[in-house]
Amino acid sequence: MVTLQQIKPLEIEAESFRIIEREFAGETGSQIEDYSREEFAVMRRVIHATGDFGFAANLRFHKQAIAAGLAAIRAGKNVLTDVNMAAAGISRSYLGKFGGQVICRVGEVEVAERASRLGLTRSETAMAMAAEDNVGIVAIGNAPTALLALMELIEAGIISPDLVVGVPVGFVNAAESKEILSQKNYPFITALGRKGGSPVAVAIVNALLRMA
Repeated sequence: MVTLQQIKPLEIEAESFRIIEREFAGETGSQIEDYSREEFAVMRRVIHATGDFGFAANLRFHKQAIAAGLAAIRAGKNVLTDVNMAAAGISRSYLGKFGGQVICRVGEVEVAERASRLGLTRSETAMAMAAEDNVGIVAIGNAPTALLALMELIEAGIISPDLVVGVPVGFVNAAESKEILSQKNYPFITALGRKGGSPVAVAIVNALLRMA
C-alpha cells in the first residue's frame, strides 16, 4: 500500500532538501562536508531538479566559479542561455532585482538566417551574436555545439562571460565538450559525462540567484 506524505505545498521544497541532506552520504558515498557550503547548495538544487544523486560525482566547480557567478549577478549582468527551455526556467524575478535579464537568441529570425548562410547550428550562431549583450553568466544545457562555439569565442576574445555553466546533455560531443570546459582556467561549472540538460543548467543558475 502506498502511503503519501501529508505536507503543505509551501513546505515541499524544504522537505525535499532535508531528504537530500539526510540521504546524501548513503546515496553518494561522500559527505556534505566534502564540499563548500555554496557548492553543496548548487549540488542540492541539481539533485532536487533531477532526482539523481549521481550528479554528486559528476559536478565540477572551478575554484572561482561561485564567487564569479555571484559577482556577475550582483553587478546586474545578463544570463545567456542556449535554448528557450532554459530561459523559461531561470528566475527572472530574482535576476531582475539586480537589474539583469535572461537572454536567449536562438529563436530569432536573424540567427536562423545567419546560421543557414554559414552552415552552422542556430545554437552556436546565437552565442556569437550575443557578444554585446552584457553577459555575465552563460548557461548551456542542451547544445554541445553552443558550448564548443562559446569556448572558441572566449579564446578569441570576442565574448568574456564571468561564469560558464556548461552542462549539455547527449551522446554526440556532449561529454567531450564538458571535458574540454573542465580544463579551462576561467570560471565554470560543469557535469562530466553524458548527463546534463536544461533542468540542470537552470538549477545551477537558480541556486546562484538565491545565494546572491
